[in-house]
Amino acid sequence: MTSRPTPTLRRNLKLATISLLLAAGGLAGCTKDLDRSPFYDLNTKSVYTDPANYIKVLAKLYAGYNLSGQNTTGSPDVFAGQGKDEGETSYLRAYWYLQDLTTDEAVVAWNSGPLQELNRATWTSSNDLVNNMYTRIFYEVAACNEFIRQTSDGQLSSNGISGADADMARVQRAEARFLRALAYYHALDLYGNVPFVTEADAPSKNLPKQISRADLFAYVESELKAIEPLMTPAHRAPYGRADQGAAWTLLAKLYLNAQVYVGTDRNTDCLTYCNKILAADYKLAPEYRLLFLADNNVTSASEIIFPITADGLAEQGYGGTTYLVHASIGGKMLSSNFGVNGGWAGNRTRKNLPNLFTSTDDQRAMFFTNGQTLDIKDLTDFTNGYAVTKWKNVTSTGQPGSDPTGTFADTDFPLFRLGDVYLMYAEAVLRGGAGGTQAQALAYVNALRDRAYGNQSGRITATDLTAPDFILNERGRELYWEASRRTDLVRFGKYTSASYLWPWKGGATQDGAGIADFRSIFPLPSTDLVANPSLTQNPGY
Repeated sequence: MTSRPTPTLRRNLKLATISLLLAAGGLAGCTKDLDRSPFYDLNTKSVYTDPANYIKVLAKLYAGYNLSGQNTTGSPDVFAGQGKDEGETSYLRAYWYLQDLTTDEAVVAWNSGPLQELNRATWTSSNDLVNNMYTRIFYEVAACNEFIRQTSDGQLSSNGISGADADMARVQRAEARFLRALAYYHALDLYGNVPFVTEADAPSKNLPKQISRADLFAYVESELKAIEPLMTPAHRAPYGRADQGAAWTLLAKLYLNAQVYVGTDRNTDCLTYCNKILAADYKLAPEYRLLFLADNNVTSASEIIFPITADGLAEQGYGGTTYLVHASIGGKMLSSNFGVNGGWAGNRTRKNLPNLFTSTDDQRAMFFTNGQTLDIKDLTDFTNGYAVTKWKNVTSTGQPGSDPTGTFADTDFPLFRLGDVYLMYAEAVLRGGAGGTQAQALAYVNALRDRAYGNQSGRITATDLTAPDFILNERGRELYWEASRRTDLVRFGKYTSASYLWPWKGGATQDGAGIADFRSIFPLPSTDLVANPSLTQNPGY
C-alpha cells in the first residue's frame, strides 16, 4: 500500500480534541478560583502557543468528516453515553444515509425503525438518523469555529506566532473556513433554516439564533469567495487537504442548486467556477473502477478534487468507506473479493438504478445479481434488490487494504471529483447559463462515456444530450452511491413527485407513491427544538 497522509493521526486527534473541549468548556473544573491556571497538561493557551500543534488540530477538523471519535468505539465526539451505534453517528455515513437511502438508488435491510423510515420516506422530526446528521454538522461547525477563532491575526500575535509560522497558520485557517463552509452547505441543503454561529460567537450560555436558507446561502457564498485567494492554488495542496479547487467546486455546487435554495438562477455563476476548475490540471482517472479502490489516492489523484480520506491503520471507525464496503456485501457475495473480513448484508439498490444502464458495455454498471432479485418485495431481505460492487477495499492490482484484520478500509471517498464537474458544466449550459457551449458540454459527457465503455461506442449526439432527463440519468450512472442523488432529484423536480416513483417511495407499497413536497428538506430534530425554543420547525413537520 502507498503511504497515507495521516501517519500520526491518532495522537494528533487526541491533542486536538482536548484543546477543542477545553476551549468550549467541555472540561471545566469545579474550582471557584477563576484566576487559577488549569491543572491539565494541555489547555487552549499551551496548544496554540506552539505552532507545531496547529496542523494537529487541523487534522481533527478534517477527520471529523470520517471518524466518529477518538477510538473505534467508546469515545464518541457526539452522543456520549446514549447507547447509539457509534458508526451511525459518523459524518459521512450519516450524510450517505440521508442522500442515498431516501432515493431511488439504495435501500438497507437492517430492521431498525429509523432506517426503515428512510427507506420509505416516512421520517419524522424524532428520527434518530436525521438527528445524527444534524448534530454532526454542528459539531464540525463548533470545532472549526474554535480553530478559526484561535488563528486570527490578533490571536497569532498574542500567542507569539510570527513569520513563516503565522503564514502557514493563515493558510490552515482558510482550510478550516472551507471545512466550516462545507458543513454549512450540507445544513443548507438538508435542513434549510438552521441555527447559526461563527467564530465571532464565543462559547456561552446564549442559544444560537436561526438563519434563513437565503441568508445561509449568502454566507456560504461569501466565505468561499473570501478564502479563495488565501488557499493553496488548485491541485497543489497535499493530497487530502482543501485548496482553491475544492472551494471552486463547492461554489459551483452552490450555484447549480441556487434555484432550489433561494429561487434564483445562478447557472452562469456555476459555469464561471466550473471553468476555473477545468482550466486547472485535473484529469479523469484512466478507469472508472479506480476511483473506488483502496489505492485511489494514487491511481485517481488526478481526478479527485477533494476526498474524505480513509486509512485502515490510522483512521479506524465504522463509518465512511468501511461502512460502504462492508454493508454492501451479503447473500452469495465473497467478502474476500472486496478486501474485508465479512459482509454486513445491508445495502442494495432499487431497480431504478440498474434500469438506467441500457448497455452491458457500460463498465459503470457494477452489480452483483447471483441470488439477488431485481424487485424488492421485502425491504429487510438482503437478497431483494441487486447488490452494488462499486466500493472495494482492494487495490488496483487486487491486493487487500492495509488493515491485516480486514476490518477497516483504505478507500478514500471522492466527495468532489472532475467527473462531477463535467456533468455540472453540461447541466448549467443546458439550463441556459452563459460561459459555456453545448459542443463543449457534449465533449465532456462523451469523455465520461468513453471511459465507461473503454472506447467510443457509448458516445451520444447533441440531440441525445438535450433529451428530457438525460443529464439526471447520466448523473445517476456516473455518481450513484456517492451521496449526491437526493440533491439531484430535488433539483430536477423528481424527489417528491408522483410522476417519478421508486419501490417503497412513500412507504405504502413496493410500487411507490408521491410524497409531500415538504420532504424536500429534513426536519430540525425535535430534541433541538426543545433545547432551543427560539428555533422554528420546517413546514410540514
